[in-house]
Amino acid sequence: MIPADETFNGTWPYQPHYCEAAGFRQHYVDEGPREGELIICLHGEPTWGYLYRNFIPALARHYRVIVPDHMGFGKSETPQDRVYTLQTHVENLAALIDDLDLQDITFVCQDWGGPITGAYTIRNPLRVKRVVLMNTLFGYGGVTVNAERSPWFQWIAKHYEAGTLEGILGELGSTVLSVMKIVGFENSAAVDQTWIDAYSAPFPDRASCIGATEFPLDVHLGRFRDYIIEGLATGNLEQLKAKPAMLAYGMKDRAIRPENAIADFRALYPGAPINTFDDASHFCQEDIPHILVPLIHQFIQMHP
Repeated sequence: MIPADETFNGTWPYQPHYCEAAGFRQHYVDEGPREGELIICLHGEPTWGYLYRNFIPALARHYRVIVPDHMGFGKSETPQDRVYTLQTHVENLAALIDDLDLQDITFVCQDWGGPITGAYTIRNPLRVKRVVLMNTLFGYGGVTVNAERSPWFQWIAKHYEAGTLEGILGELGSTVLSVMKIVGFENSAAVDQTWIDAYSAPFPDRASCIGATEFPLDVHLGRFRDYIIEGLATGNLEQLKAKPAMLAYGMKDRAIRPENAIADFRALYPGAPINTFDDASHFCQEDIPHILVPLIHQFIQMHP
C-alpha cells in the first residue's frame, strides 16, 4: 500500500480519501465540484488510479471525478485473508458507492474496470447514468469473433501450467514495466523514473502482489463466469443495454482482442459510437489522454 501522502514528484497531487465500508482501507481520489455530473474512473491490471492522472485535471473542471484503487492496488490496502475475484471487486465498489451515496454515475472503465462496471450496473441499474468503455468489455453481448486466447492470456496459461506465474507476478515491484508490455503497453516515451516508481510502488513484496496475480487467474480458471451469469439472472440486461454508451479502443491491445471487445459492445449497443486508434495500446490512458478526455466530455454533453 502506497503511503497516503506520496505524490510521485507532484505527478499525483490529489488529496487521498479512504473508505472502510468494504472491510478494508480503500483509497480513492475525489476531485471537482460536488454538484452536477459524477464520473467514476476504474483501472485494471496491474495499474492503479495513477493511470488516470492525465484525465483528472481536465475532467474535474466540469465534473466530480472519483478514482478508486481496487483492493490490492495503489494506495488501497492488500488484505491477505480476502478472496480476489470479480465478485469481490464489484462488492467492494458497491460498498464504496453506497457509503458515499453516489447516484447518476458515469463510469469510465478500462481493462478489469469493464467487467466490474458491467457486473455492477446490471445489479444496480438505477445508480448508473452512462458508461464509457476503453479497451475493455462487459461480457454480456454473447458474441466471440476470435476464440483464440490473446497473447496476454497465452502467457498467463504458459506460466500457470509451468508453476512459474506466482513467481513472476509476485515480483511486480521490479517487473511491472515488462508485464505491462506483455499486456500491451506501447508509450515508452512516457516512462521515466517517476513513472516506474509510481507503478512499482504498490508491490514492495510478494504478499502485496496477490491482487495482480489473482486478476488474470479469474479468467484463466474461469472463476468469473458464474458471477457474470448471475448478473444476467437479475433480469436487468435491457436496462444495462439502455444506458448511453461509448467505446474507445487502442488497437495494439495484447490483453483483450479488439475484435471480441468491439463485437461484444456492438451486440449490447448497436447504435453507440466506437472510436478506434491504430497507434494506441491496451493502456490507452497513457497513450492518448489528449484525445480521450475531450471524447468523454463530448459524450456526456451529448447525453444529458
